[in-house]
Amino acid sequence: MSGPMALEPGGAEQDTLILRLAGTPARGDDRTLALRLPGLAPDPEAVSRLAADLADRTGPAVHPYEVAALLEAEGLTAEQIRQRYGHPNLFSLATALYEQVPRTFPEPAPAADPWRPDTVRCLLRGVLFALPGLAYLLTAPLWHPGRHAGALVVAGLVSWAWGQALGHRAHLRMATGRREAAGTLLTGAPLGAGLATAAAAPLTGGGPVLLATAAQSLYLAAAGVLLVLARERLLLAALVPLIAGAAVLPWWEPGTALRTGPPLLALLATLAGTGHALRAALAVPAAADGPRPRLLWSLPYGLFGLAAGLLVLLEGRREPYAVIVLTVSMGPAEWLLYRYRGLSVAALRATATPAGFLLRSAAVLGGCLAAYLLPLLPAAYLTGAAPATLLLLAATLWTALLLQAFGAAWPPAVICLAAAAVAGTVPALRLPPGPAVLPLCCGAALLGLTAYALLVLGRPSRHA
Repeated sequence: MSGPMALEPGGAEQDTLILRLAGTPARGDDRTLALRLPGLAPDPEAVSRLAADLADRTGPAVHPYEVAALLEAEGLTAEQIRQRYGHPNLFSLATALYEQVPRTFPEPAPAADPWRPDTVRCLLRGVLFALPGLAYLLTAPLWHPGRHAGALVVAGLVSWAWGQALGHRAHLRMATGRREAAGTLLTGAPLGAGLATAAAAPLTGGGPVLLATAAQSLYLAAAGVLLVLARERLLLAALVPLIAGAAVLPWWEPGTALRTGPPLLALLATLAGTGHALRAALAVPAAADGPRPRLLWSLPYGLFGLAAGLLVLLEGRREPYAVIVLTVSMGPAEWLLYRYRGLSVAALRATATPAGFLLRSAAVLGGCLAAYLLPLLPAAYLTGAAPATLLLLAATLWTALLLQAFGAAWPPAVICLAAAAVAGTVPALRLPPGPAVLPLCCGAALLGLTAYALLVLGRPSRHA
């Protein structure tokens, strides 16, 4: 008796048993008996039921091996596969399921926006940028703008430039730890206030104007610390005396003492709040000592702060209320910077080619600029400011801030400094085109900044 041995699965010999009788057969005598055993035949109904049960998981598969891995994870044994579904092995059943279930490639669930802005915080920051102006409103009868404004302007420009550079350096240190950032602010803020006061001192003539300049510099330094540490609500609470003092002006003349009291109280409250915030940040355990960022890295941010201050000053000399509009708009501008980053990440996920992403990036940039500028148009008409100048200046500042947010700091600083230098020099020398030079310079700067933004931010690697 002899029988064939199965060497390969799935062969026909698996379902045939051959018996050969012993002895030499005579001519024409066949002593071999072949018995056909019940063979393995796939059960279409069972396979179809399994395919329906696993359709949502086998549809996205790109190879039968993925289906095989799924079947193994479901706990199907080789014996179950043969007896229940009539397939000789796991891979045979996986191939049948792969061929039976149509291919489906569902879109992944939308990911959370990593750059979702805090709307309330951004709007509050815009209000906080403008509220200190109430101090000038309260104390307006106590000083002469023609003689005293120069010192306040010089101190404000120095404070603005220093604050931008210090804020950038503090955020760099924040990557190491909150304690390290607080140490940077504790050292840099008083130094900036001193530099601003010293720069304006020759224009004050001493006396009360010098004190007012020092108070302004101290407030700007302290408020900058609170904003960097994200303590906006604490700063708002510190400005409550100033808000209350300005609220009574339309109905009551408070007198000299009550005109100077609320700004002084607001300054003291801001300094106290800053000390409290720094003490809390310095109480955090120190992080591992890492490399300190270079001072040169923060220089372009300070230069941009100076350029932005000069451009706003040139606009404010002709349209003072335009400065208020620009100041309040910095809150929505910050919100749109976050939205730009979130929309750019979404565009990166939705495109498959660099050219397609560039087009989407340009559309996102244009949409964010339009969303920022459209509310400023009615504000310009309400304040009597020239809409073209205000919108061009606002667009220039927002685009420069956008580039800075992505670490491209030197080009916007150089472009804005050049625009401020030309816009300030031409009227001083009484050269053509005269007052129209400011919108022309802002328009030229905006073109350069927009082209550079598309060049740099139109690359997918900037948003990965």
